[in-house]
Parts: sequence; structure tokens; C-alpha cells
Amino acid sequence: MKNLRTSCKANLPAGIFSFALLLCWQLGAMKMNKAFILPSPTQILQKLWELREPLLTVHLPTTMLITGIGLVISLVLGLALAVVMDANDLVRKMLYPVVVVSQTIPTTAIAPLFVLWFGYSIWSKVLVTVLITFFPITITVYDGLRSSKTEMEELLQTYGARKRDIFMKIKVPCALPYFFSAIKMAVPISIIGAAIGEWLGAKSGLGYFSKRMMTQLDGAGVFAPIVLLSAVAILAVGIVSLLEKRFVRWRGES
Repeated sequence: MKNLRTSCKANLPAGIFSFALLLCWQLGAMKMNKAFILPSPTQILQKLWELREPLLTVHLPTTMLITGIGLVISLVLGLALAVVMDANDLVRKMLYPVVVVSQTIPTTAIAPLFVLWFGYSIWSKVLVTVLITFFPITITVYDGLRSSKTEMEELLQTYGARKRDIFMKIKVPCALPYFFSAIKMAVPISIIGAAIGEWLGAKSGLGYFSKRMMTQLDGAGVFAPIVLLSAVAILAVGIVSLLEKRFVRWRGES
């Protein structure tokens, strides 16, 4: 009960600020009175309720499948690159610039090429998701692995520890907080990547649905999938934060 009160008190400023923004949005949309340009929050919620069946049973599962596959591939690729770059300085010098350059490619420019290569299948959208999510995972986890103190490693070496022992007992615990931070960044970005891929070429998904509503000049219909995506992203980040508190109990300690 005490923890609940503390959490509510900590989140009170954000709640008040969000309520003020929504109120300003509502009043501005009512004054404009052009829902095809700027629908009000109440109109968006009403549209979300009206379209709940196709959104929740058809389009949301499609987007979540793309997001899940892309995130898993990004995790495997990002963790592998981070570990390899930390273990071998020559490999780091070869791969690090390539990883950075991969983020200079405009997603909206290369996504149509993925559609040309893989058609409207799920993999064209998965590649977009992987392209924009593996970078923060790779760099953040690599920084976490490099954050381990040299003195601690040298101390274990004096006791006869092998590289594997040092990696598991020092580097992994040091990198774990960075890993969760990377996940909290990658989850929303992966959802955005999936939506962008669907927007540029798909047959289903929340991005595709939002684009279809735009062609019909349905402003509330455009915003409804976006609100749903935001809610899912907030929920996913909240779950990751709970897992972080469960597995990284020492964070914030000296």
C-alpha cells in the first residue's frame, strides 16, 4: 500500500501535465471543428471503440508479430555484435563504423526497396524493424560491457580466473542495466518500425489501417491505431521496467 502511494505521488506531475495537454487538444479540436484534420481525443476514443474488432483481432496481432520477430532478431544480432566487439578490438574497428553508417540510411527511403525485394510478406516489415532497432541494442550493450572496471578484472586474473569467468562474473552484471535500457529504447522503436513498414507496403497491420483511413479523410480513424500502438508500447516498456527491478536489484548502489 505504501509503495502504491509512493508510485502515485511520483507520477502525479506527469498525470497532471498529460491531462492539461489532452484538455488543450480537446478544446482546440472543438474550436477548429474539422475532425478530418484534427480529431478530438473523445472522437479518437469513440472511433477506437467502434473499430475495436478489426483493430484488436486482425491488425494489432499482425503488427505485434512483426514487432516480436524483429525485436528477437535485433536482440540476437545486437548482443552478438556487442560481445564480439568487446572481445576483439580489431573486429570492433571493422564493425563499429558499419553499425553507425547503417543508421544514416533513411528508413522511409529503403523500406520500399524491401517491399520490392520481399513483396508484401512479413519479412519486408521485419527488416525495417531490425534496421532501426539493432543499433541501440548493440551500442548500449557494448558500452555496458566496456564499463566494467579494469581493477576488478585484474583482481580475478590474479586468482586464476579465465576470460569466461571474467565475462560472466564482471562484464555481464555490469552490462545488465545497460541491456534493460536498450530494451526499453528498442521496444517503442520496433513498434514504430513495424508501423512504418506497414504504412509503405502491407495488406494488414495498424500502419496499413492508419494509411487506409487517411485515404478516406477519417482523422479519428488515422489516430485510433496510433493511440493503440502507443498504449501497447507503454505497456511493454512497463513490463520491461518491472523485469529490470526484479533482475537488477543493485542498480543505483555504489
